[in-house]
Amino acid sequence: MTETLTKHERNLAAVIHASTFSKFFIPFGNFILPLVLWTANKKEHEFVDHNGKQALNFQISLLLYSIVLGIISIPFFIGFFPDVFDFDPFGFNHLNDFNISFDSDDFRFGSWLLPVGIAGLLQGALFIVNIVYTILATIRTNEGQTFEYPITIKFIK
Repeated sequence: MTETLTKHERNLAAVIHASTFSKFFIPFGNFILPLVLWTANKKEHEFVDHNGKQALNFQISLLLYSIVLGIISIPFFIGFFPDVFDFDPFGFNHLNDFNISFDSDDFRFGSWLLPVGIAGLLQGALFIVNIVYTILATIRTNEGQTFEYPITIKFIK
């Protein structure tokens, strides 16, 4: 497949993957820049079309996984900060009935720390997976190889 690809196609595909790092400088840049590059060139080059879909699907999947991890950790933060809901300015005292209790006898810092710590480690793992596989995708596509990201949901087919 390397013989049929032009240098322009390989570079463009590599730039699409590398442009996902723009999220560190531009909010939602990991979606905007690859989307712009992909839509501008998807009809002209099949290789660029494939790689644009791969990059966007991977970024959307990572966003979804991060949101799910955040939602899972919310009850533990609410249980850790019960006094946040200890207000009654308008007579709505039913918020105080929301109680998540944790038994901290076995764990010195409270049992809330273990699930929140696991969720934090998983968020860190997603960050590292994003960095490593984006670099791999950039290198492989620049060499003319097709690259499939792991743990990707195919939103764009």
